[in-house]
Amino acid sequence: MTFRFNVQNAWPRMLLWMFVLCLAYLCLWPVPVEPHSWSAPSAPGYIGDFETNEALGDLELLPLGDNHGPEAVAINARGDIYVATHEGWIMRRSDQNPEFSEWINTEGRPLGIGFDHAGNLWIADAFRGLLRATPEGELHVVKSSHDNRPLLYVNDLDIGNDGIVYFTDSSDKHSAKAQQSTLKASLLDILEHGGRGRLFAYNPLTQSSKVLMLGLNFANGVAIDPNNQFVLVSETGAYRVHKVWLQGDRKGEHEVLLDNLPGFPDNLSRGREGRFWVGFTSPRNTLVDKLSAKPFLRKVVQRLPAAIRPKAVSYAHVLAFNAKGKVLQSLQDPSGRYPLSTGAAETASHLYISSLVSKQLGRLAMPVDE
Repeated sequence: MTFRFNVQNAWPRMLLWMFVLCLAYLCLWPVPVEPHSWSAPSAPGYIGDFETNEALGDLELLPLGDNHGPEAVAINARGDIYVATHEGWIMRRSDQNPEFSEWINTEGRPLGIGFDHAGNLWIADAFRGLLRATPEGELHVVKSSHDNRPLLYVNDLDIGNDGIVYFTDSSDKHSAKAQQSTLKASLLDILEHGGRGRLFAYNPLTQSSKVLMLGLNFANGVAIDPNNQFVLVSETGAYRVHKVWLQGDRKGEHEVLLDNLPGFPDNLSRGREGRFWVGFTSPRNTLVDKLSAKPFLRKVVQRLPAAIRPKAVSYAHVLAFNAKGKVLQSLQDPSGRYPLSTGAAETASHLYISSLVSKQLGRLAMPVDE
């Protein structure tokens, strides 16, 4: 008996089976997210308060040696500049030593940093939790859990005049350490939009912490009012900044201060003359917004190869605003020369622009207009 394989008839069947398998994969393959439906507001675009400009086009770039990703900047009482890097190093420079040098390594992924009145550097480490480094460089893990559950993504912090440390845990589901990447974990949490982020207050005297706000979609930047009246927190996945009242008749209440922003808000910081700064890692993505109310399709997107999923776009952008939410300045560089900006730190003469991936720290060599 002679067996004849009819190639002409087999190809359509093979293609059909391949199509069925691909469809089954896109529809059924397990993924680590359970997307929630929500309605993203229409993006405002770069008009009005956010009108396109090139104010950051002439950034001076300060090299970081073999390190990269100066996610956050802190300035001590002497005016020395400290940055947290992807390699785990806290680096510093001064007027006497203008090149950045490695100081201490957290052996994790330090993100937010800030000094207290005693000169201790507090560190929000996405892998290890809330840390404190003494002026002599002794490193201590202060808080790595809450209510017997680990903190999975400690992101940013600020310290009040009373010593209270306010910090965010971006997600109580998607661990930065488990993903071995803060970016990968953030994309999972933002895609899911499950309200897993929290804002905390930690009291160093009593060594106790409490939750100030729940339900945030990737809780991120933190900035405290100089008079301790309120604390601000950015909600990256919902394009907004919240104000949480700490004193007065509205103590414990919160409100949206900045809403429907043109990009993904990241770090917050206090500036001079009552200003606050927020940085945008990337402009908003049209496809991500269109799929906000389509959780099934967002799951399908997660099953796609990473190379073709929506990606952050390098567009340097920092925004200055006041305590009432009025936009004061919008500084941009659409060229992408300075990639994935995260925030700004202001001194009397310079504005330092942080980044998620850059090999340099950006500096605007000009005073900020009053």
